[in-house]
Amino acid sequence: MLNVLRRIVQEVNAAAELDQALDIIVRRIKQFLKVDVCSVYLATNNDQELVLMATDGLNPKAENKVRLRFSEGLVGLVAQRAEPVNIRNAEQHPRYKYFPETGEKRYQAFLGIPIVHKRMMLGVLVVQQHDERGFDEEHTAFLITLAAQLASTISYAGLSGDIGSLTPKTDHTDVSIMGVSGAPGVGIGIAVILNPHADLDSVPDRKPGKIKHQVRSLKRAVRKAQKEMLDIKVSMGKRLPAEERAIFDAFVMMMGSDTLVDDIVRKIKAGNWAPGALRQTIAEHVGLFEKMEDPYLRERADDIRAIGRRILKHLQKNEVHQGECPDHVVLIGDDISVAELAEIPSNNLTGVVSGRGSRSSHVAILAKALGVPAIMGAGYIPLLRLDGRKVIVDGYTGQLHIDPSKQVREEFCRLEAEERELAQGLSKFDGKPAVTRDGERIPVYVNSGLLADLSVVFQTQSDGIGLYRTEFPFMVRDRFPGEEEQCNIYRQILEEIAPRPVTLRTLDMGGDKVLPYFPIKEDNPFLGWRGIRVMLDHPEIFLTQLRAMLRASAGLNNMQILFPMINSLSEVDDALGLMHRAWYELLDEDVNTIVPQVGVMVEVPSAVYLAEKLARKVDFLSIGTNDLVQYMLAVDRNNPLVSNLYHTLHPSVIEALMATVEGAHRAKKPVSVCGEMATDPASVILLLGMGIDSLSVSVAGLTRVKWVIGSFSRARAKELLDEVRQMDDPVVIRDVLNDALVKEGLGGLVRAGKQ
Repeated sequence: MLNVLRRIVQEVNAAAELDQALDIIVRRIKQFLKVDVCSVYLATNNDQELVLMATDGLNPKAENKVRLRFSEGLVGLVAQRAEPVNIRNAEQHPRYKYFPETGEKRYQAFLGIPIVHKRMMLGVLVVQQHDERGFDEEHTAFLITLAAQLASTISYAGLSGDIGSLTPKTDHTDVSIMGVSGAPGVGIGIAVILNPHADLDSVPDRKPGKIKHQVRSLKRAVRKAQKEMLDIKVSMGKRLPAEERAIFDAFVMMMGSDTLVDDIVRKIKAGNWAPGALRQTIAEHVGLFEKMEDPYLRERADDIRAIGRRILKHLQKNEVHQGECPDHVVLIGDDISVAELAEIPSNNLTGVVSGRGSRSSHVAILAKALGVPAIMGAGYIPLLRLDGRKVIVDGYTGQLHIDPSKQVREEFCRLEAEERELAQGLSKFDGKPAVTRDGERIPVYVNSGLLADLSVVFQTQSDGIGLYRTEFPFMVRDRFPGEEEQCNIYRQILEEIAPRPVTLRTLDMGGDKVLPYFPIKEDNPFLGWRGIRVMLDHPEIFLTQLRAMLRASAGLNNMQILFPMINSLSEVDDALGLMHRAWYELLDEDVNTIVPQVGVMVEVPSAVYLAEKLARKVDFLSIGTNDLVQYMLAVDRNNPLVSNLYHTLHPSVIEALMATVEGAHRAKKPVSVCGEMATDPASVILLLGMGIDSLSVSVAGLTRVKWVIGSFSRARAKELLDEVRQMDDPVVIRDVLNDALVKEGLGGLVRAGKQ
């Protein structure tokens, strides 16, 4: 049964059109279950009417003609109940309704299975039999499983207009794809589909023939790919500052890294040709990154895929033809890379939509730098059906509108005009401190993870770096970086930002963040050996990093150290003990450096309840809202099946934040917030009301956050906090806060809060 199920799903997914897919479904099910009839009814766009779309057994002339309400017939009963209906004698059931054009009167047994996708009723799958009988559990289980797997395919069929055509022509229903916001803004244009450069997954394994020839071919392809990246970097000279273009240098370095090239060569020598060895190696490296919990590091898997495609393209000597660009391009692809995005002239680029990735991917970072709205993680995209169609990219909500109606186009044109006005209004906050209406200055820092990000600190004149992730130098090497290497990197960061403060987070690795040279296998990496736990178990690694940090800060004294994933007081004691040990060692070596301020991240529920005791041991607390919300709600926001349950304004999250702030302040220690809550305008109001001392935000949200802070007093924010703490629905809470933003003239920021 499992094999049959697999074959049916594969055939359906390969179908070019919805009608073809439905015909496959009814024929294969009838054949496998040996029933007399199999039919598929689909719900129209108003969700209250079903249409017979395909049948094998009933009169085929009835297709697209038989219609019934959810309140009619046995098929309607299945849709109404949203559960299977299994009847021995259909005619005797009170809900039975006969349609003469179908010829179904002679069929007694009836089994109907609902087709549901994300709580939406899409249709009903029906099998019927001449004999009076009840279908057994095996039939029911098979059809329930099949309907669940086919639901997503049928839901996306609406993108071609197949389902939409069932409704009257005057009833224009807009079709859209949902992803996550990658870069804010609104883009209106024509969909241009990114033709896959080199499909790694389609590369077969073959014997290498002459191994030396294969190795030379590989290295030649790597050099060409590196040159191509450097050429793109040069072409971006007028569009991005030098610091932002450093991303391409990182790609060149990763392409030529010993870890990558040597792994491919080993596989060639083991008996696979160069393209096959490349595919195997890229898959292994991608697998390591995809297992990581940290969204920023997990997104590096997409960078590895892009590198693999670039090298394979040159191996196959298959240069991609770049056609003529329309004036308003919305670039759409399954997995868009930074280089592919950069190849589109910026004057032509209106929006970006990628099936893979999230808001922390390099493509999203580059789109923000270019001021282009982007949607990431859109999942399955029927690319061939979208090419050349009119689309609207809503970079605030992560929604792509296909062939929008006149009303929708007019609404987004208005929003586009508002966005231009908003950008002009935000420019007045560049270089100015964030001060509340009652005169309290709130430091606003930025989160960073690459040296290329540092330029924005000068462009926007933030108060410094509130969170610098130190993982990346560890990820791009085939060994742990030495003390001198780390010291040079940290010193460059501290010098670039001085005298403003920089908070360096110690290495957050282990568990799901497996380094290729430090493999860790666990059954549950999300709750496993990671962060400070690994560092304390390996003091030789931890002390090297701490020594490098302390040496880098000598004479600058603008560094703070942050320990991640703290779960207990003993972990803080042990970490502080090792830091002081590193400091004493450096003093003995005549390195003149001071003990920096030290903080701990509050990102697991246990730390919330220990907030006061933790604060008494360190200099400050930093709340990592991204992880804290996920742990509090047990929801992975990057999982499309449950991402709708991820609510930053959930009452439990608000109470956890309150408990943390109150605990820190009882210990007379400051508390900051990093993560996306600090960038969300509605959340910023609550954080002000709670008495948060500082914020660390994404670069894109810096000026918006300053505007919110300058529009509210602490007292008014406290009133709104007290009001929403009496509510239990996160949607209602957001509505209340959005209303407050609108009343203060910040209506343009309400959409930004939907990111």
